[in-house]
Amino acid sequence: MSKVQSPKSKNAGPPDIGLSTLGFGLTVTDLRKAFQSPGGERIEVLRGISFSARPGETIAIVGASGAGKSTLLHLIGGIEAPDHGNIKLGDFAVESASRAELARFRNGQVGVVFQFHHLLSDLTAAENVCFPLMLARHDRRQAMRSALEALDRLGLASRASHRITDLSGGEQQRIAVCRALITAPLLVLADEPTGNLDSVSAALLETELMSYAASRPAIVIIATHNQDLARRCDRVLTLEQGRIVAD
Repeated sequence: MSKVQSPKSKNAGPPDIGLSTLGFGLTVTDLRKAFQSPGGERIEVLRGISFSARPGETIAIVGASGAGKSTLLHLIGGIEAPDHGNIKLGDFAVESASRAELARFRNGQVGVVFQFHHLLSDLTAAENVCFPLMLARHDRRQAMRSALEALDRLGLASRASHRITDLSGGEQQRIAVCRALITAPLLVLADEPTGNLDSVSAALLETELMSYAASRPAIVIIATHNQDLARRCDRVLTLEQGRIVAD
């Protein structure tokens, strides 16, 4: 499978935040994050996470529910702020960036597949997929063509004109993956992307993510309980009690 190609236009291209499409890498150093429980107890979720990733690499993050997998993805993507530590993609320091810089970073360089999709219910499948391109002011016709190609690769061509409310949870999950890849990001963060899928659909999605990482090249990090998916990744990091116990 080939990578999703974003249409070219005068507005195309990643924002200038110190990244290069060649030679960039991800470095996470001593990342820590705690939350306060409703009862006032301090709960340490991440207790000093450090690892690095190179372009073209796929990494699975595994661990029990509540181990901090989703939190780690949110910190790397600049969705939440760490209590301590550093996150760098290329020359861009995520943890110290301003809100405006983080918005540009997420819109231009990061593709996120949320566990609960966050699709727009009043739009069709194709409209949801091309929505990031429309926000970036790409040509609508070309954006829709790219969306239809992406949906076809994941077996959803016949569902392109259906509204999200008419689709199954598994179909919505595949649409969320198409949307995450449509802008050709350098970093893809996927939270349980195969959780609602049958074996055939899961295999299609896994192949798309692996192919995308190799062809962009991009860093793809996947939080998953799916052992088959984890084994297909280049590396598996296991989270336990807020730390990486296997690399």
